[in-house]
Amino acid sequence: MPYMPAGYFCDRLIRERERRDGEGSLSKPILFSDQDYNTLRQEYLQKKTLFEDETFPATVDSLGYKELGHKSNKVKNIVWKRPKEICDNPQFIVGGANRTDICQGDLGDCWLLAAIASLTLNEKLLYRVIPQEQSFSDGYAGIFHFQFWRYGDWVDVVVDDRIPTFNNQLVFTKSAERNEFWSALLEKAYAKLHGSYEALKGGNTAEGMEDFTGGVTEFYEMKEAPKELYKIMKKALERGSLMGCSIDSLVPARFETRTATGLVKGHAYSVTAVEECKQSQQNKSKVRLVRLRNPWGQVEWNGPWSDNSKEWETISKAEKEKLQQQNAEDGEFWMAFEDFKKNYTKIEICNLTPDALEDDKLHKWTVSVNEGRWIRGCSAGGCRNYPDTFWTNPQYRLRLLEEDDDPEDDEVTCTFVVALMQKNRRRERKLGANLFTIGFSIYEVPKEMHGNKQHMQKEFFISNSSKARSRAYINLREVTQRFRLSPGEYVIVPSTYEPHQEGEFILRVFSDKRNTSEEIENRIEADHPVPAPASTGEESEEDQQFLSIFQQIAGDQMEISANELRDVLNKVVSKNKNIHIEGFSRENCRSMIALMDMDGTGRLNLQEFRHLWNKIKQWQGIFKRYDFDHTGTISSYEMRNAINDAGFRLNNQLYDIITLRYANENMKVDFDSFISCLVRLEGMFRAFQAFDQDGDGTIRLNVLEWLQLTMYA
Repeated sequence: MPYMPAGYFCDRLIRERERRDGEGSLSKPILFSDQDYNTLRQEYLQKKTLFEDETFPATVDSLGYKELGHKSNKVKNIVWKRPKEICDNPQFIVGGANRTDICQGDLGDCWLLAAIASLTLNEKLLYRVIPQEQSFSDGYAGIFHFQFWRYGDWVDVVVDDRIPTFNNQLVFTKSAERNEFWSALLEKAYAKLHGSYEALKGGNTAEGMEDFTGGVTEFYEMKEAPKELYKIMKKALERGSLMGCSIDSLVPARFETRTATGLVKGHAYSVTAVEECKQSQQNKSKVRLVRLRNPWGQVEWNGPWSDNSKEWETISKAEKEKLQQQNAEDGEFWMAFEDFKKNYTKIEICNLTPDALEDDKLHKWTVSVNEGRWIRGCSAGGCRNYPDTFWTNPQYRLRLLEEDDDPEDDEVTCTFVVALMQKNRRRERKLGANLFTIGFSIYEVPKEMHGNKQHMQKEFFISNSSKARSRAYINLREVTQRFRLSPGEYVIVPSTYEPHQEGEFILRVFSDKRNTSEEIENRIEADHPVPAPASTGEESEEDQQFLSIFQQIAGDQMEISANELRDVLNKVVSKNKNIHIEGFSRENCRSMIALMDMDGTGRLNLQEFRHLWNKIKQWQGIFKRYDFDHTGTISSYEMRNAINDAGFRLNNQLYDIITLRYANENMKVDFDSFISCLVRLEGMFRAFQAFDQDGDGTIRLNVLEWLQLTMYA
């Protein structure tokens, strides 16, 4: 098992508490690397020196780790310079931020630059990513900052303005204006967020658009587009969504080549409007139109509804004014929706979360955000092809509460989008991490189980087919899909394709109307101890052996220590041929003493030992039920059921901790570890209940009480 320090879980609890205070919101972004822009800027202005960022230094380590690493010839002649060393009169933004400010350099991050170009079309969103009032004149201290959405939180990233150059030219992103530097510094901040410039190599535009907006992107292949695509596009634009489209090129050498219709293959376009207009009074028909923009600022569609086409003669002057139609070579043009579907192969829509726009005129999505983790051996169950472990994946209960305003075919349905995003894989590339192949399934919860928050068991998934699922498992950062289901209660199961793959993720559910989604978390509780079986008047052979061995070892005092307990248990259990065990450890026996030692002597008397022995026999029976192959071990995935059978209900985080603590590298739990886990659970529950005198589920301990409790447990 990979080592997971206890500090990870402490940090997670601290983060959850911080979020309750609003950290990570747009108004209170997380400070990346704990760097506060205003504080640092004031500090360096007072010192009258320029800021140098030690957390992302002007060294090879910030450039990369392989192609831009220490052994690469590409980095030998790179010199980090500040803008004032590169040109006269450097400016942060010249004449407004626009697409001409984004020119790709020697880094394969065109996906990021395309996203930045889309961002410039929405000034309100743009200046959320690029806080205003930054310059190379007033209050200049060599420090700038940018804000990005990262896995559910907004983060503020500080950078200094030292930029990689070669022969006094910027190596990476640059502006068409030689003295403009906002795009280069934005790219640097994004590189810092992911660990290096090289970490930005390769990606898709949707990833960047989401990190600039907090939105969620839907992909549609035109040949498989839903029949309501026009309505989807229109609603998306009403909500302020970013939208792009492209024409795939099967031959790489012909990327970005102009076709006879004026459209360019392998090139990204922005969708800027979707409208329906009336044609002439005689015709009285309506035509659906799409307005597109070529980021080049030129080269336009020359077919029907292009700038000077005859189709414009069929609509009134008022309709033209409504559409703001212009005959100009500005890269923007209209085309019929049907022609749009025929000519373009792919469309991507980045829908904004409710906090991304504050304009009351725009419709807003409601969104539920859940964080999760796949833990090898516990909750990394893989897809449905692996029924023995699939059910152990994290599960999220979705309640669709309100139907759509405009149902299809008079059917009562709820429209929603599910987005599953894996976290930190780009940042961990230098450690060899690649994107997992991920997807999700959605199951309808039977009405008799509504409101029941228990984790669905293996039998449920074996006997029920999914109601909906992601189109495919794919190795993208995020998998998204739109669904229409009847109001009700559902379970979403996110997973990697293969089992045993560890990673973190966030699951978001966007909907037109009110919905709730939450991780299925069992209530944490323990049954009262099961009383010892009533005596039948006859003792089993095993009981007689145990009593005889106990008397031999305990002697006249009739009490045993941890070492003596170990001898008793190992002698008795070794005679049981139904279970394979190498023996109990001394540490486990010390925990048993701590659990059963009612008089504080550190030893067990006969009565205490009898009580312990009955527990061990009960737990032994549970262990045998799940030791399917009779190897003396059970699968760590089955620990959830075994612990439940022993009378303990835990949440997913606790099951993860138990797996990390008690399973071996083969994701197996032996009998000694199994007993040790149950002893620890019962002891901690008993201690908690002793302190929780008012029964409200919370206790207060000072450091001495905490250490006394945990050291002896």
